[in-house]
Amino acid sequence: MDNPRRIIIGIDPGSRITGYGIIWSQGSKQGCIAFGQIKTDNDSLNFRLHQIERELRDLILIHRPHEAAIEQVFTFHNHQSALKLGQARGAALVATAACALPVAEYSARQIKQAVVGYGAATKAQVQHMVHLLLQLEKAPPADAADALAIALCHATSSRLSEKLMQAKGTLT
Repeated sequence: MDNPRRIIIGIDPGSRITGYGIIWSQGSKQGCIAFGQIKTDNDSLNFRLHQIERELRDLILIHRPHEAAIEQVFTFHNHQSALKLGQARGAALVATAACALPVAEYSARQIKQAVVGYGAATKAQVQHMVHLLLQLEKAPPADAADALAIALCHATSSRLSEKLMQAKGTLT
């Protein structure tokens, strides 16, 4: 069976800091290609959103991922924060669409479950597991670790989906 190497970009959107993590995945193995944070300037929101879109698009053009994964919006008590997060997420989705990249979405609970094995894991636990799973020299910053965790979650979830589809095909 052929297991091609896939490149996945994970995106953890935020209006001030957007984390990104780019991994390769082949079969049950994954490795880190790049990670970091897009720290927006202290401009008005529209300029920050444009910066997020532009920098993510540049990363996509440089690293040529096959797929993207992003965290779903979760419920906030502060409606303004939720709105800004949704807008940052929209800027990220525009960048992926501009590069014709398919996008998968995962809840925070799904991501933590896939990476830590516990859906209510802390940010520190996610950082630690990303550090271990990708054999990084040191733990990445929280936003970048979250983005890498999103990419790892997608690598695992999509691999399982492929196996289920193959098994279903052999049954029919």
